[in-house]
Amino acid sequence: MKTNIALIGFMGSGKTAVGEVLAKKLSRKFIELDSLIEQKAGKSIPEIFQQDGEIAFRELEIGVTKEIAAMRKAVIACGGGVVLNKINSDRLREGGTVVYLTASPGVILKRVSKEAGQRPLLEVDDPIQTIRELLRFRTPLYERAADITINTSKLDINGVAEQIIDRLKEDESFTG
Repeated sequence: MKTNIALIGFMGSGKTAVGEVLAKKLSRKFIELDSLIEQKAGKSIPEIFQQDGEIAFRELEIGVTKEIAAMRKAVIACGGGVVLNKINSDRLREGGTVVYLTASPGVILKRVSKEAGQRPLLEVDDPIQTIRELLRFRTPLYERAADITINTSKLDINGVAEQIIDRLKEDESFTG
């Protein structure tokens, strides 16, 4: 029985902002995967990447994803790289509908540039090029994991949440 809604997508696609609004509209618990990872690790994600490396972060992510995928009636905002490990995608799909939020590289850069120091993967000389490269690699993984895809580039947060709700109503495997 699929009762969770898991939001996946690249950084800056709107997962957290949309997830909070969606959870309110549907009277559900909102869970941000990256925040749970930070709580478990006792440090921020940039610190985990810096001190322990990406592999250690991904291992934490697998454990936390397993925990939250077992919950019921939650809206889950996943980290941008959650799909890098197929086990995460499979677990999220078992108990929920996976919604892939997309945005253009330019929109992503505009959204994340307000968060200096919070995006370890974009601490580079040419962030738009890095975004394009990461998207080229990750897009097939997002698409494979997704039940529903919504482009957020030209929508506001409420508009995205409403589209998700409309699409969920059409999904026979989803039980609200």
